[in-house]
Amino acid sequence: MAQRTVVPGLFPPPDYAHLAVVEAGTRLVFAAGAVPLDADGNLVGPDDPVVQAGQVIANLAEALAAAGCGLSDVIASTVYVVASDPEPLGQVWQVVRESELAAGPHTSTLLGVSCLGYPGQLVEITATAAAS
Repeated sequence: MAQRTVVPGLFPPPDYAHLAVVEAGTRLVFAAGAVPLDADGNLVGPDDPVVQAGQVIANLAEALAAAGCGLSDVIASTVYVVASDPEPLGQVWQVVRESELAAGPHTSTLLGVSCLGYPGQLVEITATAAAS
């Protein structure tokens, strides 16, 4: 079981935790970067980071389900957004906040990057889950 903590002496984060502690013996699941491709390999939501974020979260949920856990079991994530200013990052973070990923809350880092692996890809999320 993961213990998630918002540290009282630090600025309160928007729907994520400062720390996640997992006791020894807990089964951890490390998910590769979820990307905005459908099952046929087609890019979902070209030029739309919000639509891509929704597809990424759906793909992440499916991958985690294959390991016997879900988005609410995520203890840490990194959210990558192709952006040179904060607005698209905020839009993608809102999708994360409205998803089951925020149920934990888990620890997270939101990054603006210059490019990702697939042509037209704007969003990717890696995650670690503590399976029950």
